[in-house]
Amino acid sequence: MTQRQIHTLVLAMDYRVPDPGRVWPVLQRSKPALVDLGAHYVLVYASTRDPGRVMVTISLRSKEPILEVLRSRVFLNWFDSVGLDDIPAIFAGETIDKVTLVEPPEGAPPGVIVAAIAAVDDVPSLIDGVHNGLPRFAAAGVRAVRIFQAFDDDHELMILQELDDEEDALAWVNHPDIAAEWMGGTGIGAYPPVFVGRMQYIMRLDEDA
Repeated sequence: MTQRQIHTLVLAMDYRVPDPGRVWPVLQRSKPALVDLGAHYVLVYASTRDPGRVMVTISLRSKEPILEVLRSRVFLNWFDSVGLDDIPAIFAGETIDKVTLVEPPEGAPPGVIVAAIAAVDDVPSLIDGVHNGLPRFAAAGVRAVRIFQAFDDDHELMILQELDDEEDALAWVNHPDIAAEWMGGTGIGAYPPVFVGRMQYIMRLDEDA
């Protein structure tokens, strides 16, 4: 099943902190400021294989305030509070494709996330390759694929895949399908290595509206 959500906007930050347990309380204290910035959801993932590594994704309602969000003192204060010495690289983009291969049963826990940020020469070909390879993705335990395109570089993508469990996720990372060749382009230059982790927290800011 394919779902296109072109207007889903996301900020993603992947970094290491001395104490991952400090991330969520800082975000909770930042909730009013996040609402003011137009945040919709905030999700925190913890790596299952890199101690101290976390990924935070923030969905936004509008593209217009992205630059204001990135310049916001909220983020600078947040980075200071969790013990970061340097501002991490931030991916800012929008959904260009979303495929759900398996609908998890109601109440089932989230799967394992495999996140990759990479430069891609031919984005339409990558998307076609993913759709053509969906039976193999499903056989590998992939539940869903979401592809985001950066606002400032049409060739920069973030691909989030959800898999059944960590064993499937690690097997997929170590031996990806040819249709997932983008995973070989991570960890180069400014791009972080593939992130493998589980969702720890979710904040639904609309609940406070």
